[in-house]
Amino acid sequence: MKIQLALDRLTIPEAIRLTHLVESHIDWIEVGTSLIKEFGMDSVREMKKAFPHKTILADTKTMDNAKYEAEISFSAGADIITVMGTAPIVTIKTCMEMARRYQKRVMIDLLNTSSEQQKSLLAIEDAIFCLHISKDEQELNGKNEWQKSQIPADFLTPSHTIAAAGGITLDSFSQLLTSGINIAIIGSAITKASKPADAAKQFNQLAKGGVFINE
Repeated sequence: MKIQLALDRLTIPEAIRLTHLVESHIDWIEVGTSLIKEFGMDSVREMKKAFPHKTILADTKTMDNAKYEAEISFSAGADIITVMGTAPIVTIKTCMEMARRYQKRVMIDLLNTSSEQQKSLLAIEDAIFCLHISKDEQELNGKNEWQKSQIPADFLTPSHTIAAAGGITLDSFSQLLTSGINIAIIGSAITKASKPADAAKQFNQLAKGGVFINE
């Protein structure tokens, strides 16, 4: 399982400083929607400059204007962009086309999609699919625990790359490890930890099949 570090509600220097602390324990770096909204494509450019050998995901959450948003994101250094599964199908297909043109990838965020929409989207080749518990659902509705039973069986096939995002903690991480999920997107459990490097190391060791020993 890969670990994607989600960076949100930070300044660019804070995001870079924190990522340096945990770099060796994570696989992908997500430039969160809040960074992009507050600082624009500079947030993507600076993260790619600081971590050129890491996969950078720009969480654009594209709903429209796909060609433009894909172009500026990929040109800024993003290796992956996100598009909402609830976007018009032409928007999603345009993101996929732009990714092929730039030899990059697209993650389709399935937040608030119906089971019918999800089944239709699963036919899109080469996409990454993200099952997502939103921030508002976590903070306002108290829905913040991942369970293996939440993952539809249709997703868990060798032909699909599946990510899970939203409120993942060390406790819920064990559920994901046996679920068949390919990518765990982890934010606050690392970024708000008293010792982010230790938290990231623990997730990484568990993801690789080991047992964390607090040295």
